[in-house]
Amino acid sequence: MGQFANTAQAKAWNGYEGAQWARSQERWDAVNDGFNQPLLDAAAISETDTVLDVGCGAGRTTRLAARRASRGRALGLDLSGPMLGKAQESAVREGVANVAFVQGDAQVHPLDAEAFDAVISRYGMTFFTDPVAAFANLHRALRPGGRLAFICAAVAEANEWLVALASLKDILPLGDFGKAGGPGMFSLTDPGHIRDLLAAGGFDGVDVQRIEAAGKWGADAADAAAFLLDSGPGRHLLDQVAPPAQQAARQALTAALQRHEADDGVWLRSSSWLVTAECGELTRS
Repeated sequence: MGQFANTAQAKAWNGYEGAQWARSQERWDAVNDGFNQPLLDAAAISETDTVLDVGCGAGRTTRLAARRASRGRALGLDLSGPMLGKAQESAVREGVANVAFVQGDAQVHPLDAEAFDAVISRYGMTFFTDPVAAFANLHRALRPGGRLAFICAAVAEANEWLVALASLKDILPLGDFGKAGGPGMFSLTDPGHIRDLLAAGGFDGVDVQRIEAAGKWGADAADAAAFLLDSGPGRHLLDQVAPPAQQAARQALTAALQRHEADDGVWLRSSSWLVTAECGELTRS
């Protein structure tokens, strides 16, 4: 286990939140898999590349990157012990041999200098306490000419799961949850801010493009509502109210999600930024 600069996130992802994601690996993959191909295509992974996956979680994107780098390798880095355990199990079950996982904080983890051809991340770049230090550390780990590609949440209002959750504002203490630019998953909603952070970290050629994808959140509205409210953020909100309000929240969210029901489940669109950058030879630190 490496050192953690972000102790609050380390506590969450090695506690309930990480355990819930590990238990629900296949469901979270179903929610987010629509972003995998755009991410990996943007990283332009070749068969001989060495790839670093930041905030790899249960390792879905790491294993996909390893398959593309069939004569190279992929390393998944994450804070969460429970999720990395699931990632390793999945790699063994799927027979992906050119992959490894390590527990650590990308902001301070001692990555080998110029060791990677590409750095990728699906929703793992928004939780740093010091983003510039984190991106500088990743920049040092990339070879000159190496590529950075990551997915992060765009404007909250364009994410249908959050719109549904916002309908509970009279029941749950939502506060600033989902606020653009706030801490957590919506900290990188401003493209200008993204460009500034990456430039300060040493990157060139920063590009930010908005992409959308639909993900399956449940078999029906009740199932999707339970899944949302049993996630880390959902559980945090429920824990702040009494049982009658918890039940009211589940009923109200189920009602809000019913309009998204289809024959094969509840599908919600998510809006994200696809961010790419290069590790220029003349700007290395």
